[in-house]
Amino acid sequence: MPVKIPRVPLVAVLAAVVAAAALLTGPSPLRAPASAGMVRMPAAVPATQSPAPATPPASAPASAPPVTARPGIGAGLPGATPVGSLPPVVDHGPRTGNKVALTFDADMTDAMRRQLRSGAVRSYANLKIIDLLERERVPATFFLTGMWVEQYPALTRRLAANPRFELANHTYGHLAFTPDCYGLPRVPEREMTADVARTFDLVAGYGGRQTRYFRFPGLCHDRKALAALAPLGLTVVDGDVVSGDPFATSWRPVVRAALTGVRPGSVIILHVTEANAPMTDEALPHILAGLAERGLEPAPLSEVLGQG
Repeated sequence: MPVKIPRVPLVAVLAAVVAAAALLTGPSPLRAPASAGMVRMPAAVPATQSPAPATPPASAPASAPPVTARPGIGAGLPGATPVGSLPPVVDHGPRTGNKVALTFDADMTDAMRRQLRSGAVRSYANLKIIDLLERERVPATFFLTGMWVEQYPALTRRLAANPRFELANHTYGHLAFTPDCYGLPRVPEREMTADVARTFDLVAGYGGRQTRYFRFPGLCHDRKALAALAPLGLTVVDGDVVSGDPFATSWRPVVRAALTGVRPGSVIILHVTEANAPMTDEALPHILAGLAERGLEPAPLSEVLGQG
């Protein structure tokens, strides 16, 4: 895979800046632009760095049992990497052919869950997006938070039942893995491994096209965060096309951001969290049409990365 650093379109960067500002008043953060093409760091992590069994993340319900890393889980799945090595960080696949990956983050935080329970927000699951993907038989990859899975189990089963959809990991409660990540509360370092392992376990229970792909909230990660995930044998997926759909007030900028600079092998970042990304369902038909005009075809992430 290429190591060349991609150039994120200016419109995507501007969209990310605007949405990051909106984060200060909104309940859920925006993805940051990707910073690297693909970085492989195969150095083994000393056994002393593998965390002991951890207590549940701060965002988990008090009754939830702790979940710890189990070596060997996920072997043979797309994105699986050697346990004990720093995970590779991938922005895009090979710049050949005509395949691109549509990826949808399903965020859920404690604050978002409170909004649902209070009735202040109707839904963080955009069914119009899923309806369109199913109707048009479009492949997609969903990065699910464990909390979102718990909130929408029937919808998760629906995603898992579609052979064109892949399921990936976006943490349990969308906590930050680095300081200063768009104002997100931070998961303690000692609980990082358990947080991600717990979500893999939750998602695995639904079957379907499972992967060992993982995306950090806000795309915020550093060497400590990667080291914490080394016991889980996964691949970190950022993306090279940032749609800027969180908190968008019009579908047109989302379409421009998604199509400007898209190339073979691109990984497009979108959201399925309806209340926090209300324009995505309106933008998606135009994005699909624009990809077709460019001769580009959506495919599962594993196929785009050459691992399917």
